[in-house]
Amino acid sequence: MRWDLDKVETPIAYKLLAATVMPRPIAWVVSQSGAGEINAAPYSFFNVVGSAPPSIVLGILPDPARGMKDSARNILETGDFTVNLVPERLAEAMNVTSIDAPKGVNELELARLETAPSTHIAPPRIAASPVNFECRALQVVETGPNQAVVIGQVLAIHVADDFVIDAPRAHIDTPALDLVGRSFATYYVRTKDTFSLTRPTWVEHIASKNE
Repeated sequence: MRWDLDKVETPIAYKLLAATVMPRPIAWVVSQSGAGEINAAPYSFFNVVGSAPPSIVLGILPDPARGMKDSARNILETGDFTVNLVPERLAEAMNVTSIDAPKGVNELELARLETAPSTHIAPPRIAASPVNFECRALQVVETGPNQAVVIGQVLAIHVADDFVIDAPRAHIDTPALDLVGRSFATYYVRTKDTFSLTRPTWVEHIASKNE
């Protein structure tokens, strides 16, 4: 079956992308307007895209009723935001912050979440999240009406002490973070079910051919 995406309605394109590109990590974004209003919302069109400079990408889709979302407006206005990762114990709170609240509502208060100050930027971090990225927009590309891709430079990473195995070597207890990802429709995935593959090298490949 083939869908030509220039011939289908936007909801169909979204369904196809969201149902097939999975699991997707969740960026729990906290932003702040120039007037100081805090906004929090989860985004699953998100990933790491580089390490020099350390950078992430965030895809923000339009709100069907209101157009550009508050997160995008705030990032366009100030350039700064935090990305907080979501462990399973905070999944319900994360879901609360996805509510279609009117402008000016602080979703963190709705979810009864405390914040911690950031070091380099104004938007705060979600204190209960085990990993927080302080980010500054390198580039915002408007890819459609009220739709944008944000490329953010990561200025600092906070990891809760309980999950740091060796700080000088940046060894993190990744399984213990217990992060969740987005699947399809209303479903999420746990990151506990894993398997390991060793990346092959060309030298080993040639050697195996000569055996």
